[in-house]
Amino acid sequence: MPNRLANETSPYLCQHADNPVDWWAWGTDAFAEAKRTGKPIILSIGYAACHWCHIMAHESFEDEETANLMNAEFICIKVDREERPDVDQIYMTALHVMQQQGGWPLTMFLTPDGEPFFGGTYFPMEAANGLPPFQHILLNIAQAWKEKGEDIKGQAGRITEALRQIAAHDTAGQVDQASLDAAFAEIAGNFDTQAGGMKGAPKFPQLQLLDFVWRQALRHGDPARELLVTSALKGMSMGGIYDHLGGGYSRYSVDPIWLLPHFEKMLYDNAGLITALTRAWQRTRDTLFRDTAEQTVAWVLREMTTEMGGFASSLDADSEGVEGKFYVWTEAEVTDVIGDSDEAVMFKAAYGVGPGGNWEGKTILNRLHPQPNNTEDNRQTLAQMRQALFEVREARVHPARDDKVLADWNGLMIVALAEASMAFDKPAWLEAAVSAFTFVTNTMSDGDQLRHAALGGDARHPAVAEDYANMIAAALTLYEVTGDDTYLSRAKAWTGVMDTYYIDADKGGYFATHKDAGDLIVRTRMVSDEAMPNANGVMIGNLTKLWLMTGSNDYRKTARAVMDGFAGEVERSPTSVGGFLAGCEFHLQPVQVAIIGRREQAGTEALLSAVFDASIPSRVLMVVDPQEKLPKGHPAHGKQQKSHQPTAYVCVGTQCSLPVTDPAGLAQVLAVGPRVVAA
Repeated sequence: MPNRLANETSPYLCQHADNPVDWWAWGTDAFAEAKRTGKPIILSIGYAACHWCHIMAHESFEDEETANLMNAEFICIKVDREERPDVDQIYMTALHVMQQQGGWPLTMFLTPDGEPFFGGTYFPMEAANGLPPFQHILLNIAQAWKEKGEDIKGQAGRITEALRQIAAHDTAGQVDQASLDAAFAEIAGNFDTQAGGMKGAPKFPQLQLLDFVWRQALRHGDPARELLVTSALKGMSMGGIYDHLGGGYSRYSVDPIWLLPHFEKMLYDNAGLITALTRAWQRTRDTLFRDTAEQTVAWVLREMTTEMGGFASSLDADSEGVEGKFYVWTEAEVTDVIGDSDEAVMFKAAYGVGPGGNWEGKTILNRLHPQPNNTEDNRQTLAQMRQALFEVREARVHPARDDKVLADWNGLMIVALAEASMAFDKPAWLEAAVSAFTFVTNTMSDGDQLRHAALGGDARHPAVAEDYANMIAAALTLYEVTGDDTYLSRAKAWTGVMDTYYIDADKGGYFATHKDAGDLIVRTRMVSDEAMPNANGVMIGNLTKLWLMTGSNDYRKTARAVMDGFAGEVERSPTSVGGFLAGCEFHLQPVQVAIIGRREQAGTEALLSAVFDASIPSRVLMVVDPQEKLPKGHPAHGKQQKSHQPTAYVCVGTQCSLPVTDPAGLAQVLAVGPRVVAA
């Protein structure tokens, strides 16, 4: 019979609804049962697209003998880490306190009060790779709990106290451009100058670090720093981590050259990559960046847009129970589709298709080898053959999609689509961004307070800080792109919620959770990035924009408090706080672009096109009617049109450029970016 998870909305939890394990969802009922019975808790955290989560489920959670042991000795709680990132963050940090490497599935053993005392990630059914069988772990912990329960509770209390100390850790200081340059020097030493990205394997996109490095490159006018970013994007876009037929990127590569992906596709990675590709295209005009950005957006709109609105979370790594089966090919399968002409031979050479394959006898399509001449004819030929293979692949069993809509992940995608729509002149992309924003505000909101997750029309769980941070960023981006004041008002309201319920007024920065969150053993306050940018780094950028757009110094003060509150992390661990570093770069050197003119007037739109054509991640754009004025304190406050034409001013610090009415002239000024020479 189905267990309690059958009543949940999370697709991941529902995957376990037919397990013989007597699973509970996270909540007060589960903890009350643990206290009533005196049993310890097994907490299993994973997500729907996770390959190793599926393996452990098949081996252990679907096994009657293992399930009977779990049910007899433990209260078993299942958590979707995407639905409850606050829970995941606490216990992943606890695993690190235990000096173990993190990952998913996350398997933790807790006291009935929720305090952790032992944990790991994937445990095999049979002993393998130095790991004992899962049943042995269960038996040993059950026996230890009965014989030494009080000692275990003491150990759990010490781990919990360590978590509280981490949350309260004083990392205060000051961030200036010299400290950012020093952080860059350490980060740059970890870059792989051959394959691109960070050294070693597994290889993750590390998009927050790439964002920081890109901003550094623009501030210094340094092509070598730009190359660190563009080489990483080229490695990913030429490698097997990119889906060359359907668009979109897998979560990471298991090898050091971007060839062998871990096949799940996550919304947040692809949002960040669309943004990074757009910026790289704006700067370099490399067709690789344009093509992969367009194909990835096409994938998002085709496969990740839910019927109710908003964007789905992920696609599974597996199909038909086999990792990567949907994506890989034998040479014979490719030949059946495209034939054996000279053009087909060129395609196979371009995409690494050969008799033995490159992974378990199959081929992961990639372009990590010499390519045919990049002529228009060759490009068209390769595109036609990719389309033929794509159409055949569409008949395969697709990986499962996790349909839940997450406010924070949708915020990232809204920003990506809105910016890309302007850079590539794709109005339909902006419409998709607006539609997703409308879904979140209408379906996932209770007044000004957000919900974190929704499936269909059912929104659940209080928002975490990243929900507000990313949706504020989305609102501010849509305000810049459309000029609709509604978006600015929404950003201000959500920031008010953050400053009321999430802020740490003593140390600066924001807690991960609402002050009234009552089902957690500790309230975390962190700045390190995980898979996504941390809310504190995003909020520095949001607060900086709000300060410059409204003229309110309160936003500037809060931004500085966040920066000062975590400044010690810049020196201690720069590679883990890329988002924070990027936010600090933005705050210290924003580029304000003010256009005096009416939107939809031809001259104003031409100037706007020049703005959106430039790679300036630290841009703050305002368009004001000639009869109105910019906020007091804006360096262009009081400036007028030149010769009664729509006129742009580009300001860095307290100084502005000469008035510019010509789009080509504005493009030249913007090309200098944060180093613009003021008049």
